[in-house]
Amino acid sequence: MLDIKLIREKPDYVRERLAVRCKAYPIDELIAVDREWRDTTSLLVKLRAQKNKLAKEIAKSADKSAALAQVEKINAEIAQGESKLAELDKKRNEILATLPNLPHESVPAGADENSNIIVKECGKIPEFDFEPRDHIELGEKLGIIDVERAAKVSGARFCYLKNELVFLEFAIVQFAMRELLKEHFVPVIPPVLVREMAMFGTGFLPAGREDVYKIEGEDLYLAGTAEVPLGAMHANEIFDKKDLPKYYAGFSTCFRTEAGAHGRDTKGIFRVHQFDKIEMFKFVLPEQSWEEHEKLLGSAENLVRKLGLAYRVVNIASGELGPSAAKKYDIEVYLPGQKKYRELISCSNCTDYQARRLNVRYRDTDGLKFVHTLNSTALPIGRTIVAILENYQRADGRISIPDVLKPYMPVEIIG
Repeated sequence: MLDIKLIREKPDYVRERLAVRCKAYPIDELIAVDREWRDTTSLLVKLRAQKNKLAKEIAKSADKSAALAQVEKINAEIAQGESKLAELDKKRNEILATLPNLPHESVPAGADENSNIIVKECGKIPEFDFEPRDHIELGEKLGIIDVERAAKVSGARFCYLKNELVFLEFAIVQFAMRELLKEHFVPVIPPVLVREMAMFGTGFLPAGREDVYKIEGEDLYLAGTAEVPLGAMHANEIFDKKDLPKYYAGFSTCFRTEAGAHGRDTKGIFRVHQFDKIEMFKFVLPEQSWEEHEKLLGSAENLVRKLGLAYRVVNIASGELGPSAAKKYDIEVYLPGQKKYRELISCSNCTDYQARRLNVRYRDTDGLKFVHTLNSTALPIGRTIVAILENYQRADGRISIPDVLKPYMPVEIIG
């Protein structure tokens, strides 16, 4: 959530930064409602002062009738003002809840991915002396991916992983968690059913409601990322400054409706409704925020690099940012079966946006302040499997295992 004081003091700056998101937001309406809220608050302060003054006069006066009548009138005005203030407060908070974070000045301005900026390209795109297959052709031929039976059981965008691919998933998890442990991330397996408070606090509600699964009749949602339970874990808590930064690495199954996919990636397991993922999450001091964002990106790059995958880092355009992000990098890996780069990892700095909604603060020498939160995919297991299958395929259709995963695998070749 944005700071209402910032909007009051620098309305033109807020308008300018939100304008680069290429969408319209009700800033003027918010400013008008907030102004009326402040005027009503001031009026109530004056009315209560008048009431207190009259109470003292009544105590000293022999004839109390006139003063009591005046107090009764003021009480009616106070009740009316309090009712109005409650309505204005509700309206103000409703508008604030719809406003996204302000994009950082280093974010490229643009409505869509055409304005993304490639920061760097790393690794070598593999060369084959045969026509590379895509992951679904490879998986079905080897009997390790079954989307047809999954569709029978659960519908479209689900899959069964079988045989060696099960061990490959566990190998990826072990590898990633051990690497992150070296960087002092605390391993966590969080709950995947979360309350609306957690969804709202991390910025996935009210925007994006169509993208999440809701449990009917319960205040519970299926989280689309461990970012939600990790971020909400410290809701309404106060850190000691010396305890920051704090790093978490959460493994969870994730659920997304993919309502906005519009027919994209319907084949295979690249975009599914249920998938496993390791998510990195940081609570940091505001002055550490941007340095920690680059460090977080480096942690994600380290995993991709050690898997031997060619990738590129992309600075995401303002119109493509999620509501909570002030800046986001994507790491895209090269998929030989598609002959193009595809998104594997998203790495975002949410500044104090989520912390305000979740009320996560730290104690400084001059009072309580909001922390900054950052999040990044470590590895999405399904998409990492896709990348390994396509990049490590052999002419005979079998799959080699990346060296860093071999210690966790019962075989060195799938097939």
